[in-house]
Amino acid sequence: MSRALWQRVLLPGCWLLLLLAPRTALPHPQCLDYKPPFQPQEPLGFCKEYSKFGCCDVEKDRLISQRYLMIKDYFDDSGILTCGKYIRSILCQECSPYSAHLYDAEDANTPMRELPGLCGEYCSEFWHQCRYVLSLLTDNNITAAIEDDRDLFCNFLELKDPQYCYPNVLSNTDLNANLGSVQADPEGCLQLCLQEVANGLRNPVAMVHADDGTHRFFVAEQLGYVWVYLPNGSRVDRPFLNLTRAVLTSPWAGDERGFLCMALHPRFTSVRKAYVYYSVAVKKQERIRISEFTLSTTDMNMLDHSSERTLLEVVEPASNHNGGQLLFGHDGYLYIFIGDGGRGGDPFGKFGNSQNKSTLLGKVLRVDVDNNDDGAPYSIPSDNPFLREKGSRPEIYAYGVRNMWRCSIDRATPSRARGVAACSAGTWDRTSLRRWTSSSREETMAGGQRRASPATTNSCAKTPLWMTSSPFMRTPTKWGSP
Repeated sequence: MSRALWQRVLLPGCWLLLLLAPRTALPHPQCLDYKPPFQPQEPLGFCKEYSKFGCCDVEKDRLISQRYLMIKDYFDDSGILTCGKYIRSILCQECSPYSAHLYDAEDANTPMRELPGLCGEYCSEFWHQCRYVLSLLTDNNITAAIEDDRDLFCNFLELKDPQYCYPNVLSNTDLNANLGSVQADPEGCLQLCLQEVANGLRNPVAMVHADDGTHRFFVAEQLGYVWVYLPNGSRVDRPFLNLTRAVLTSPWAGDERGFLCMALHPRFTSVRKAYVYYSVAVKKQERIRISEFTLSTTDMNMLDHSSERTLLEVVEPASNHNGGQLLFGHDGYLYIFIGDGGRGGDPFGKFGNSQNKSTLLGKVLRVDVDNNDDGAPYSIPSDNPFLREKGSRPEIYAYGVRNMWRCSIDRATPSRARGVAACSAGTWDRTSLRRWTSSSREETMAGGQRRASPATTNSCAKTPLWMTSSPFMRTPTKWGSP
């Protein structure tokens, strides 16, 4: 990918960026949390029709089932026989791969519906059969005033879009053909759509959604700026964070140093903390710094720059292989991905850094940053694998890595599957899905034989792919790291 393309940030969406092409309606499945649908790790027990592809995992399916049972207690057997199917169908639309459409949740500037939008004919049938169920499905006080008036009733429940209203959304051929799979059209083009959401940026390296109900997102530049983008597409004039005076980087196109990542606390609405990963120079010594910032008490679109608290610093013996990923797992812990220290073939020390568990270089770290206001900046989770191993750093969760600069957690298998992007030493990058379990953390990430062999070149393509050892895809390395 050329550097020019990275000056714009592209998001999955449903608009093709072909200015001369005619606009066509394309399916755009989306969940209520604005994330894409997925295949649940286990089959759903209640909303079974969405077991292969949808927006519910087993836990959410269980909560919907509990709500159904609570409503069911208000009916006798004949009532459930008549109305049970309506209640179940309406509740289960939270699991639909098109739930964002059904609940009018796509537009952040409009309120989300309390109940999924129904098609007109289905709504009339629902009103004739089970109109008084409505008060059990919603806490809205309007129900008592509209239950006896079909027009008012269906005006409240009906979704005017005939394609996406329930149950038409289930039978629409265009919306359901190859749902959940990526298909190529007759010309070989994949059915993936991109929407431009930001431009004019300088080496954007990270993008984070606020996930706090504001529908903001943040874009970080390698220079040390983090910008806020609002739901209407505008950018706040003042940066969310400005670390340009502290960040170590250079105009060199292949410089891997700089501001590399930001992660928001998973309970950002209440904890109001952000964590950043960037390069610094301390007394002519290059380091990686992981810091914590607190949101400003007077401006929700700015961090309090005076609140910086350093969690840890790691000395970098060379200027490349800085790693660069921060993320919170579903266990609530902060994961930190640090490169092996640079150069080719991990040359530092007796047997390199990544296989040496007394150093943090070439590792995945796992720390607990909760309840740290009055004590140490972080604590060690009790189940970290090397916590009690003599000579090993307790922060280490996995070791034997080269330069894992990006990683994500698979929503379908959050406890054990990670997609990892790493850099080889030669002319190929390797792409795979890595699974970590409690019994295979060390084996998976510590195998030196799985590392890329040293080569005469040392460039690393930061193409947006999932990369690490044991490849299912290999990509030629052609560009320097931004």
